[in-house]
Amino acid sequence: MFPFRLSMKFEHLVEINDFRIPLLFRLNRAQVWAGLMHRVEDARPFLPGLDECRILARSEGFVERLLRFGQTEMRDRVSFAEAEWVRFETVPSEHHGGGVLTISIEEPEPGCLFLRFRYETLFASGHEAEDAAYGEFLRQAYEAADIDTVQWIRSLAEAVARH
Repeated sequence: MFPFRLSMKFEHLVEINDFRIPLLFRLNRAQVWAGLMHRVEDARPFLPGLDECRILARSEGFVERLLRFGQTEMRDRVSFAEAEWVRFETVPSEHHGGGVLTISIEEPEPGCLFLRFRYETLFASGHEAEDAAYGEFLRQAYEAADIDTVQWIRSLAEAVARH
């Protein structure tokens, strides 16, 4: 098993309905929630390189999944509170130190929607300068992936609205 020791925590917001863009398809809370649940049920469109997302167990308010990236398999447990938040907890393995991603829907005023992404992840510690650079790389990668998540949710909602 790899020596996962360094913990990285950070969070950021992604705006859903930018009212400065007049032709932007506006999403409501139910559409955002449906998109997040789609990510729970089938994460492949949201995670590049993910070959399989299999539900192993399901109960009220949680799902256990197997995620396969090529030959690498990971397990996670997803818990949620309807229309409020989703929490992905990756089980530590020899390939991944484990971690937690919580995505919360925030609506400070009607129609003004945001997703708050909170990360806590572990990675192998090397040297301080390398750790800082790697941490910054991860933050940027996660932020880009989270913006893509919002775009996927928007695309799904637009497709449903057209039909």
